[in-house]
Amino acid sequence: MNKISRALLSVSDKTGLIPFAQTLAAAGVELISTGGTAKALRDAGLAVKDISDHTGFPEMMDGRVKTLHPKVHGGLLYIRGNAQHEAAAQQHDITPIDLVVVNLYPFEVTVAKPNVLLHDAIENIDIGGPSMLRSAAKNHDSVTVIADPADYVLVGEQIKANGNTTLDMRRALAAKVYARTAAYDAAIAAHLQKAFNALTTPTIQLPKSLIVSAPLAQPLRYGENPHQVAALYGKFGEFFQQLHGKELSYNNILDLTAAAALISEFEGDAPTLAILKHTNPCGVGQAETLREAWDKAFATDKQAPFGGIIVVNRTLDAGCAEAIAEIFSEVIVAPDFTADALTILQKKKNLRLLKVLKSVSAAQPWDVRSVGADSFLMQQRDLKVTSASDLKIVTKRQPTADELKAMLFGWRVVKHLKSNAILYSNADRTLGVGAGQMSRVDSSRIAVWKAGEAKLTLQGSVVCSDAFFPFPDGLIAAAEAGATAAIQPGGSVKDPEVIAAADERGMTMAFTGTRHFRH
Repeated sequence: MNKISRALLSVSDKTGLIPFAQTLAAAGVELISTGGTAKALRDAGLAVKDISDHTGFPEMMDGRVKTLHPKVHGGLLYIRGNAQHEAAAQQHDITPIDLVVVNLYPFEVTVAKPNVLLHDAIENIDIGGPSMLRSAAKNHDSVTVIADPADYVLVGEQIKANGNTTLDMRRALAAKVYARTAAYDAAIAAHLQKAFNALTTPTIQLPKSLIVSAPLAQPLRYGENPHQVAALYGKFGEFFQQLHGKELSYNNILDLTAAAALISEFEGDAPTLAILKHTNPCGVGQAETLREAWDKAFATDKQAPFGGIIVVNRTLDAGCAEAIAEIFSEVIVAPDFTADALTILQKKKNLRLLKVLKSVSAAQPWDVRSVGADSFLMQQRDLKVTSASDLKIVTKRQPTADELKAMLFGWRVVKHLKSNAILYSNADRTLGVGAGQMSRVDSSRIAVWKAGEAKLTLQGSVVCSDAFFPFPDGLIAAAEAGATAAIQPGGSVKDPEVIAAADERGMTMAFTGTRHFRH
């Protein structure tokens, strides 16, 4: 194949541009460029031909029209060696462009800024760039295309050695281009759908198309089990920073994101610590210090935390770190760590320590799940916050101040348990947890059994149920275990019978009107 003779360079991100352009110039490649890119190349002492001189047509309309021209796209798209194409190129004075170096207007960076104006977003939609990339990528048999500055070095080495790139290299770069333009268009579509909906209606609108595009963040060793291939995609690193420990696993990522969602319920509260296993909280405690909160959370279940995930709502200090270090944990998640805490915890070389950089829930209000057959479910995240004013007390007896506080504490935790979920708590700690059972009564039995194993009394506790009690039996079982209060959504046809059962036992019960199923 002929050597690369002509390159078109037009980039927003100029990282690594000059050394690469110098490599091209040294190989005898003619450089064509536009606007700021041409200026940067000239300032570096390189000979550059303006795009308007190449096309014979001026840049216009604030640069919106400069590369959308037959001499650009014809030079990229014509099939080398095809007699008809060669004749057309000669007839219309179209010269080949063998290399395209383009990265796009920073649309994603622009719309990530708070309160970005619609005008600014639209002005950062690149038109010529994606067009050139796609044309070059389509004709990758003859044309090399670069959309990522990270590829300059490898391409430069091949040009130095051979004057051109290998077909394998061009194929890889072409595939990368289409992934980039797909992600770029997806970002534009998603932002504009959201922005246009906001202009027309204040209510939340489902997008007409679900557009999912996320770059590979990192391959994972395996999925839920060793025989399953897995990888992490997207912007995980914008939300969590790993400070220590071995590589995160698929299950670690599921667990720690569940932990971060749970602890966000207690943002701004007293020191709170939660321990999770398989995305379920198995103990949550709140106290004046994180160390005391740890004691309460760990006391709920001293077996499940082995190999678990620990999350806190404030900077993890040395006192709490010393206590945590006494057991084996997989991951610890915190807004930050003191230097002393890091010193203590980093002695465990495999223990993963993650710092929360920003809230996942706040940044992404939707949950998306694959259900196979190229089909997806999408729903709003369950971010419903329940306050005392939302509660409807349906029993004769009103809750005491402590019972009310315990209701609201437990309700924030039970919504993060897998259904069917039953939780016993008091005002600052969990006492017994039952999750993921086919029967709500079974979940209650497990919660009572767990409390018994931990030698925790349920006398005077609150029972929290993520969905309504379909029959009085679940509430009766909770009363027999020692609960004096209950909080549940209500809404069962048997509500009158459940309320009557509570009244017969002197219990107080609140309806929230909100169910918190979690599958």
